[in-house]
Amino acid sequence: MPGVKGKGTSRRIAVKVCFLLTVIILLVVVFLAGANKAVVDSSASRLYPDAGTAVYAEAGVVPGTRPGGFYFRNRIETAASLYHAGKVKWLIVSGDNRRHDYNEPQEMYRALVAKGVPAEVIYCDYAGFTTLDTVLRARDIFAQNKIIIISQKFHNQRAIYLALKNGIEATGVNAADVAPENRYWAGHIREYVARGRAVLDATVLKRQPYFGGDKIIPGKTHAPGCMPFSDAVDLKKMQAQ
Repeated sequence: MPGVKGKGTSRRIAVKVCFLLTVIILLVVVFLAGANKAVVDSSASRLYPDAGTAVYAEAGVVPGTRPGGFYFRNRIETAASLYHAGKVKWLIVSGDNRRHDYNEPQEMYRALVAKGVPAEVIYCDYAGFTTLDTVLRARDIFAQNKIIIISQKFHNQRAIYLALKNGIEATGVNAADVAPENRYWAGHIREYVARGRAVLDATVLKRQPYFGGDKIIPGKTHAPGCMPFSDAVDLKKMQAQ
């Protein structure tokens, strides 16, 4: 009967669609698990729990995050400790400044100065929109091929992976983190996805920073490392470079 045949055809199509979706989901899960392992393995011997155990590098790189938040405060505390321990000569604070009313690098600069870090050793990167941008611009703009990344462990792992894949010698000093059981489940999923994207960016897409710019070499470029807040770089000025 036509009606019975139609139902049978629809059922077979539904089964095929479900099978295809299951296969796709499994492939994505396997890929993300593999990406996570690659990221973790690459940084296993390159992470340090505090400034005292870290190895020296001329520049420390502090990736941006929401100013005033838990991650922000602990990255600043760790970066300041690293400088005062003599483990870095310069600090590059790299983050988002895509709006006039939101400026991660400038807020990091202010917080570090408040911790006793001399203003002249701090350099602001106003185009660190992603972890990849932050890491590669440390090399391309600030001429640093050996860096210490200062962030939470989960973030350091991904940043170190991206650095190594792009020929940058990198280690990380872990700032205090929230306990894994206290982190929202969405945060875990987001990090797994971010690690998958990092692997794709580094191995397949070969993605480069969104913005370039003139060289700013710490200690050699005769310009302030961080501009006054009112003069901070916005997207239009950067696009004009």
